[in-house]
Amino acid sequence: MATDILDVLRTKRDGGTLTDEQIHFALSGFTAGTVADEQMAALCMAILFRGLSPTELSTWTQVMLDSGSTLDLAAVGRPTVDKHSTGGVGDKVSMILVPLVAACGAAVPQLAGRGLGHTGGTLDKLGAIAGWSPQLSPADMVSALRDVGGVICGAGDDLAPADRRLYALRDVTATVEAIPLIASSIMSKKIASGTRALVLDVKVGSGAFLPEVDRARALAATMVGLGRDHGVDTVALLTDMETPLGRACGNALEVTESIEVLQGGGPADVREVTLALAREMVALAGLDADPAEVLDSGRAMDVFDAMVRVQGGDPEAPLPAASDVVELAATATGHLRRLDARAVGIAAWRLGAGRARKEDPVSASAGIVCRAKPGDRVIAGQVVLELHVDDPDRVEGAIAALEGAIEVGDTPAEPRPLVLDRIT
Repeated sequence: MATDILDVLRTKRDGGTLTDEQIHFALSGFTAGTVADEQMAALCMAILFRGLSPTELSTWTQVMLDSGSTLDLAAVGRPTVDKHSTGGVGDKVSMILVPLVAACGAAVPQLAGRGLGHTGGTLDKLGAIAGWSPQLSPADMVSALRDVGGVICGAGDDLAPADRRLYALRDVTATVEAIPLIASSIMSKKIASGTRALVLDVKVGSGAFLPEVDRARALAATMVGLGRDHGVDTVALLTDMETPLGRACGNALEVTESIEVLQGGGPADVREVTLALAREMVALAGLDADPAEVLDSGRAMDVFDAMVRVQGGDPEAPLPAASDVVELAATATGHLRRLDARAVGIAAWRLGAGRARKEDPVSASAGIVCRAKPGDRVIAGQVVLELHVDDPDRVEGAIAALEGAIEVGDTPAEPRPLVLDRIT
């Protein structure tokens, strides 16, 4: 086994292939504290520029998995299937998708996260519900999956702990964008969650983590390959994130919109993306169910209520509402050609819906409602965006973020498909 971290760094710096022993030595040493932060930072930067081969990446991910425990879901009694999104603006799909696929007969053990920057986090959104807790013990998680069919909760400290330490380092060393490290980070936690099948929602567009379609496709293919290597049936969809998904962006606002979809209404784009992902999940789980019929029947709404209750929440409690609503109007008459997702996400973040650091608090009520979407005809003076806020001092910064985000023209823009590609 390698005993010199400098040998590992030189190998990857010079474009060489790391051996299994070198990868074990570097990652295990970093987790144990015998490899220094600056040395692992150097290795991450070398990987950003040099990449990892499929064999290197498979070993890297396995070492991440081996740093902690793996959930055993054998007692659940249903086929297990999960979903992961790379994150976007207004992406409330998980709150609809998990109870929907559970209502189709699967067990959906979704380990979710909190928002950071301009993309929201599912745990923050559900946290707007009175009493709801993201914490479940492994035993309680298995019980909830057996009885209710779905959970959305935080990952325990013992699931891929090497990733938690490594991500914190990548976050402050400009190496978050390294596709092999993104893929191993996501997939190590998903594989550790015990699911046997996984559908990936890889966002593409201005509001996405990777806006460029080629890089998003490369990430999707890399994660599908990792899933296959580790015995998890995996499919990825590339979906559009050029404009916010749905109309609501913000924690309680998105819960409200999710409930509207579960009750048979809500925005058509949210429903379309949710059903596309649900069909993939149901197929991987081997179930004979029509997600559209299940959604329209109200059974998914019943499962959502049960999921909230099993995690201590009150689905009938009123959701927080902002004290102030500031309206932004169209300045011209015509067709709304563009509503930039990233700008809307940054504005919602500045209103208090998001955080700059993981330890920052978020506002449950802050956010933005899009009263018009690309393709709609608007007239000058018509409200396009509502800014929901409790702290008026935040409004100026949010409005500044939206400068240039709204484009009105004489002719409508060519509509973008919501599902851009399927990777297997």
